[in-house]
This record gives sequence, structure tokens and C-alpha cells, in this order.
Amino acid sequence: MIALDRRAGLAVAAVALALAGGGVGYVLGMEGGEAPPGTAVDGREVLYWYDPMVPSQHFDKPGKSPFMEMQLVPRFADEADAGGGVAIDPSRTQNLGLRTEVAQVGKLDASVIASGTIAFNERDVSIVQARAAGFVQRVYGHAPSDVIEAGAPLADILVPEWAGAQTEFLAVRKTGDEPLIRAARQRLALLGMPQGVVASVERAGRVQNVVTVSTPAGGTIKSLGVRSGMTVGQGQTLAEINGLGTVWLDAAVPESAAGLVRVGQGATASLTAFPGESFAGRVTAILPSVQEASRTLTVRIELPNRGGRLRPGMFATVGFTGDGRSALLVPTEAVIRTGRRALVMLALNGGRYQPAEVQLGREAGGQTEIIAGLAAGERVITSGQFLIDSEASLSGVQARPIDAAAGAKR
Repeated sequence: MIALDRRAGLAVAAVALALAGGGVGYVLGMEGGEAPPGTAVDGREVLYWYDPMVPSQHFDKPGKSPFMEMQLVPRFADEADAGGGVAIDPSRTQNLGLRTEVAQVGKLDASVIASGTIAFNERDVSIVQARAAGFVQRVYGHAPSDVIEAGAPLADILVPEWAGAQTEFLAVRKTGDEPLIRAARQRLALLGMPQGVVASVERAGRVQNVVTVSTPAGGTIKSLGVRSGMTVGQGQTLAEINGLGTVWLDAAVPESAAGLVRVGQGATASLTAFPGESFAGRVTAILPSVQEASRTLTVRIELPNRGGRLRPGMFATVGFTGDGRSALLVPTEAVIRTGRRALVMLALNGGRYQPAEVQLGREAGGQTEIIAGLAAGERVITSGQFLIDSEASLSGVQARPIDAAAGAKR
């Protein structure tokens, strides 16, 4: 009897082991078994499996994701046949406040607005130098940054070397020998004597070796290097005068708008110092380097400065006029920038939505130019597109490539 009970117990244990082995085999078969694309699950054809957190990666069989240790999700053929994209219930789209607009061809504003500062026109600079070595006998009380008129005296300089040459010239004049007189006059010019001084010596008949140095042009004194009692050498710089008839406006133009500005282009400036007024000028130079910190290039505009009202250091806003050109446009708010690419969310028929990769051009006036990836007449989402994009990513919806849009290349 005891032996019979043992045999019965062993039989029950064997059955239990067989059942357990079958269960394990079934589970392993579900987790790692082959299930190629085209397999039906619940009567629906499977295209591929994917990880909802990494929807761009496709797998040809079910199992655990190598990324998140979660079960892969099937992508069914009837979902793709429904027109592509992700389907959103109309009630949800209303709650999300979705707004759409049609991509259409229009004129993109080519004007550029930038800020800048007024500066001296460095092309309008006069240098005052000593024509001969001498001693400064008198100065006329000027200081750097003074505004002076053309011909304003700066200093009286005694030139000892001129006294002997002028005495010799006056003696030669008494001889009446014209060739000798011309030679003596030429010697005075070679010594750096201005023609006005030579003429004055001839008229007065006496030596004039003190010369008054004056400014050749009006403007502001940028530097002044002459003081009473000092000794000056021939060619020494006494002063630097910067004219004020025109000034520069150095505008910081964004690097993205560099192609919209050219030399000779018109520009209009407005200053806070003169509200309601505008000052017209023209671009004279575009400096070759870009400011690394601000990613802007310096565009130089020359402005007339009537009455000296425009003063270096003043802040100004400048607008560059330009002709708009035809382009495919969408609202700038419709563009999703991921860092690696730019997307817009298309509104398809039947309440479905699909991301589309696009190539962007310029931006102006709240509009962005689409160079490729979109066709005129396609409808894009302008509000709530980030939520739709997240839903599409979780559903494994792929973005439409740039070259897949009909007429997308412009």
C-alpha cells in the first residue's frame, strides 16, 4: 500500500513538472519567439514593433525594448492605410485650441531694422603739421573737443631759419635780376614757407619769420599737441581736426540678415534725441568681420549732419529699405525647431496629423520662408502643434522627408 502511494505521488509530480515546463516555454515563446512582419495580432496585420519612447527604431518581432526594458508595441497596417499620421479625436483638438493656416506664396518683407551709434566720419580728418622747426610763441586757447571754424588760428611759431632766407630774398629783389629772384623765391618755398608769407614779405619789404598756424578745415579738435614755449620740429603734428559735415552711423545688423544689406543701399535713421524726425543716408561700407559675441556685422551709413545736430555717441535705430521677393510662407509660430532639423505639423484629411521636415529660409514680419519640404496649399498647425508632435512621436509616426512633398523644391 505504501509503495502504491509512492508511485501515485511520483506520477503527480511528473505531471506538475510537465505543466510547469510547458508554461515556461509558452512565456519564452511570447517574449523572444519569431513573429515576422505580416503576422496577425487580434486579426490585424502588423507592420513592425516599436518602443513608444524611441518610435524611430523599428523591430521585426515582439519582445522587450533594448532601450527602456518595456514591451514593444505593434504598428498595424490599417493605421498606415488610414491616410498616415496620427489621429486625434475632434473633441480633443477643440480642447487643445488647435489653429491652422494654409501655406501660401507671398511677398517676404526685405526690410531690416537694426540699432547703432553715431560716430565721427574718419574719412573727413585734417592733420595740421609744422612746416619748419621753430618755437611756439603764442597759442590761441583751444582745447581738444572744441568745435572750430576753418582758418581758426592755433599757434604762432617763430622759425629762425626763415629770417636768413628772407633777408637774402629781399637783397636779390633789389638787383632786379628776374632769374635770381625766381630762384630765391623757390628757395623760400622749399623751406616750407607758405605762399601767403612769401607774398607778405615781398609787399612789406621786411623779414617775417613768425608764422600763424591755422586750421585748413572746420570741425572738432580730436587732438592738440601744441603748447606755448615748446619747440616743434619740421613735420611735427600739431593738431588733428575731424570734420562734422557728415557723420557715420555704425549699425549692428544680425548675421542672418547679412544678405539683405549692400553698399549703396538707402537707409533711414531715427534718434531718441529728435523724436518724430528721420535722417536719410546711404550705406558706404560693410565691415569684413562679425562680432563673435553678438553675431552681428557692422554696416556703416553716412549721414549728412546739417547744423551739427548729430553727435558721436548718440543711439539710433536704422531701417534698410529693400524690395520684397516671392516666397512660400508659413507663420513663424508654426515652425518646430528640434536643434537638428525644423518641422511643421500638417493637418491632413479625416482628423489626422503628420509632422513634415522643412528647410527654412528668412524670417520677417512673423512669416518664415519655406525653401523645401512643403507645397503651397498644405495646411499647417500654428497653435498646439507641440502637443500633436508629442502624440505623433509616441505613436511612432515618422516625419515626412523634405523631398516627399509635391512641389516642395522651389
